[in-house]
Amino acid sequence: MFMNPILIVFLGGGLGAALRYLVNQAMGRLVDIEFPLGIMAINISGSVVMGFAAGYFAFKAGEDWSQSARLFVTTGILGGYTTFSAFSLDAMLLYERGEVMTALFYVVGSVVLSILGLAAGLWVVRAFS
Repeated sequence: MFMNPILIVFLGGGLGAALRYLVNQAMGRLVDIEFPLGIMAINISGSVVMGFAAGYFAFKAGEDWSQSARLFVTTGILGGYTTFSAFSLDAMLLYERGEVMTALFYVVGSVVLSILGLAAGLWVVRAFS
């Protein structure tokens, strides 16, 4: 049975985002510190689960999982839970293909430019407020 890929990602993404919210709230109640530990735990756990999922789909699942089911889990649920998992997978795939410098550029560039982009957005809003 064919399902629209956008609908699949939409449904999985909603579940993942709700899970991210719940985990972040739970971490905030468990550990009362001024550090984004919840988001850090989400990024790490999402990357670990993405590693399990990607490895399973590539080496173990065979035809047991449809492309729609794989899309639902990876891009949908895990993408909604944390895009850091997709980022980590992309970086690792570049590294495993032997593109070490490209992987390094991707990691450093993504992190630094994302932070600078956020800073620029804040600056624009502050400047015109």
